[in-house]
Amino acid sequence: MTKVRLGIAGVGGIATDRHIPAFRNFDQVEITHVYDINTERAMVVANQFQIPHVASSYEEMLNHIDAVVITTPNKFHAPLTIAALEKNISVMCEKPMATTQAEADAMVKAEENSEGILHIAYHYRFMKEAIAAKKIIDKGIIGEPLVVRVKAMRRRKVPGWGVFTNKELQGGGALIDYGCHLLDLAMWLTGNQKPVEVSAQTYNQLSRMPNPVNEWGQFNPETFEVDDHVTAFIRFENNITMLFETSWAANVESDEEHISISGTKGGLDVFKMKVNQADDTLMTTLNIDYIQIDHSFQYLQAENFIAAITHEVPLRVQPAEAKDVSSIIEAIYISAAKQRAVRIEEE
Repeated sequence: MTKVRLGIAGVGGIATDRHIPAFRNFDQVEITHVYDINTERAMVVANQFQIPHVASSYEEMLNHIDAVVITTPNKFHAPLTIAALEKNISVMCEKPMATTQAEADAMVKAEENSEGILHIAYHYRFMKEAIAAKKIIDKGIIGEPLVVRVKAMRRRKVPGWGVFTNKELQGGGALIDYGCHLLDLAMWLTGNQKPVEVSAQTYNQLSRMPNPVNEWGQFNPETFEVDDHVTAFIRFENNITMLFETSWAANVESDEEHISISGTKGGLDVFKMKVNQADDTLMTTLNIDYIQIDHSFQYLQAENFIAAITHEVPLRVQPAEAKDVSSIIEAIYISAAKQRAVRIEEE
């Protein structure tokens, strides 16, 4: 079997801590090239992982690979993805898909016209709790989803490294970096219903105060220009609604990741793994005690991407689904700026 020649675009922590180690588990994959605008850093990473080639440009790397993992700042996701797909190269692009819905639309169209495939790395779908929750919902145990509650909360954990607080390069802050993961997961669990309306508010007062307390390194509050806290009410087709909140910096007791879904037959708390039901004279809570998953989410995500390239399985994250997440993110920012609800198809 011919090996898939894989290139890595961007060699920051997400590449070295997650993607490169994950893909090294698969005999059918050979990581042949790395590229980064910081050539010295690329050379260090290539030496660390025994990767044979450091490309002098992204375009050069595309001439020698079958697939690419893109881990650059968000601003470059769309152009680098489209350039690869136009050469029929498959792409795993880090989340979020893009900084705007228009960019996401262009990425979907590029994939439709390419022999390559496009996977957006929403890795929460590969976590054991997500896999178990999906089975519970698909079996009809909670019936039709009605109301979804999502929290992606950190007490004081603004990323003090990289370009996470740079609006031009990232497009946003806590929402586009962290909250998007649980937003995507909640949408996947409830059947990827189409979003239709958003009412939202964004905040960044806490991170702009002098001498902020922060567990994840130092940042300059005077130049902090992205959201550190976001709230939203989201309407979907089929009368499903979502209460959504995410934060890098909130005055809460502790960090919290929470998705709960209330359905017509029962309710599900995803991360606590509890199912709540009411029938006749009884109200019951079922606790899931053990989930049989043999590999980490990093492994499962890489496995799905490689298997999809070799035409064995469909991608778990479809480009059109990731595009809907981006459409909500953009609508949240527009709603907050306009101080009113916005219809997604109108924006």
